[in-house]
Amino acid sequence: MSNRVLHITGMTCNSCASHVEKALLTVPGVLKAEVSYPDARARVSGEPALDPTLLFSAVEAAGYGVSLEKALPGGKEGLLDKALGWLGGGARVGESDSRLHVAVIGSGGAAMAAALKAVEQGAQVTLIERGTIGGTCVNVGCVPSKIMIRAAHIAHLRRESPFDGGIHATPPVILRERLLAQQQARVDELRHAKYEGILDGNPAITVLHGEARFQDGRSLVVRLNEGGERAVAFDRCLIATGASPALPPIPGLKDTPYWTSTEALVSDTIPARLAVIGSSVVAVELAQAFARLGSQVTILARSSLFFREDPAIGEALTAAFRAEGIEVLDHTQASQVAHAGGEFVLTTGRGELRADKLLIATGRSPNTRGLALESAGVAVNAQGAVVIDRGMRTSSPHVYAAGDCTDQPQFVYVAAAAGTRAAINMTGGDAALDLTAMPAVVFTDPQVATVGYSEEQARCAGIETDSRTLTLDNVPRALANFDTRGFIKLVAEAGSGRLLGVQAVTPEAGEIIQTAAIAIRARMTVQDLADQLFPYLTMVEGLKLAAQTFSKDVKQLSCCAG
Repeated sequence: MSNRVLHITGMTCNSCASHVEKALLTVPGVLKAEVSYPDARARVSGEPALDPTLLFSAVEAAGYGVSLEKALPGGKEGLLDKALGWLGGGARVGESDSRLHVAVIGSGGAAMAAALKAVEQGAQVTLIERGTIGGTCVNVGCVPSKIMIRAAHIAHLRRESPFDGGIHATPPVILRERLLAQQQARVDELRHAKYEGILDGNPAITVLHGEARFQDGRSLVVRLNEGGERAVAFDRCLIATGASPALPPIPGLKDTPYWTSTEALVSDTIPARLAVIGSSVVAVELAQAFARLGSQVTILARSSLFFREDPAIGEALTAAFRAEGIEVLDHTQASQVAHAGGEFVLTTGRGELRADKLLIATGRSPNTRGLALESAGVAVNAQGAVVIDRGMRTSSPHVYAAGDCTDQPQFVYVAAAAGTRAAINMTGGDAALDLTAMPAVVFTDPQVATVGYSEEQARCAGIETDSRTLTLDNVPRALANFDTRGFIKLVAEAGSGRLLGVQAVTPEAGEIIQTAAIAIRARMTVQDLADQLFPYLTMVEGLKLAAQTFSKDVKQLSCCAG
């Protein structure tokens, strides 16, 4: 006879104890099982030949954690003891040991960064994902969109460039299905290398595939994709569920086969006519990509492009788009959407607009519905985003949140930084996320990049400013490229000259902006920036030239004057 006491974790009520007991009694060789929810223990009596792996598997399959606690008096060491010895006294999912147990809901940028940092800090992690591992960025966001945008850029350059006088242009043949296969192969590769492979190779992280909801402030219930439910008790929990495309309340829209960015990125065809509703990042990036791959594109902007940014940004991008044949309708909204005869019909104040496909890109909403946040006392704002402080703490003492499901800026590098800091705080540290010098890039052509304050933002913060704008016909690299679209604008504090913000609309603006971010972080003045050495014939040299305009006329300088 083999008698053992097992420690059971994840039980939240007497009903859970009954589930564990029934699970144990199904194991061949078990003669008796008594489970106590208050004691978190299972007392098991069985035949000497009882298979210990089946014992543990039965408890885990029921949705609970299990570890051996101690032998009962009068029992001899049996196969169970020996097997545990062979396993090194092995810890199992959800076991009660000295390690902090962290539950992470989601598997995107914030979730992965938090899980890995928590393990590094000595925690045991249970990561819960209801869909595809990797979240938005690698699967349906940053990675596939930038691949598509790059392919569209190459197509554009083959069709036309500033050097067509000496290089014969050749209209490209677009094989969208092949481009899509190439795009998806790279997505799959990166997902496996940066998410699935890392999770599979980390024994301190257990992955559950299912949908989580809070039972209270210290436990979750996971509805498993394969069927059944599993309880997960935690010491700390991170909500990192991301966001999904938002749908504007346009009459008739829900009854049509509209696209969001998700459907647009996996389409194996390029529509002849594409209408885009939206005026910010996703709208403009995909609008230009589809236009360069062959679509006739019309953008409907409720106000103007990037109306929340410095007005010069929207003006410059609108001019660039119209020069390429993209129609930008400012101050235009659809009051009705219909789909008939294979085409969309949009009713607007400017008349009817017809298109083969309609892309909705009006922002993203946090994925917080269905989490039962009220059960854990987690507060959300009017948009459903989890309310957090600078340390990613929510209103519930053991629950944290990071990434797009909060009111943080929706960039994957912000999410990852927030996830890392949340993990530090969950494991006893004290870290905060400072977004005062957060760079942002829009991957249009020309690119849009910003960091720090705009003039208007500084004014609202009560800061008096002094600003300069440098057009690209003053930047040698732009002149050598025969592409002088755009500008670089520096916003400085009046009097001190301290750099507060930079806005740039230029080719390769994304490669420029990090230098500006570092300068702001270092509290450099525009004169400090003007005095730095910048390599000649680079786009980033435009920062130096823009800084020099605060004290001199750069048109009167030699081409590489310091």
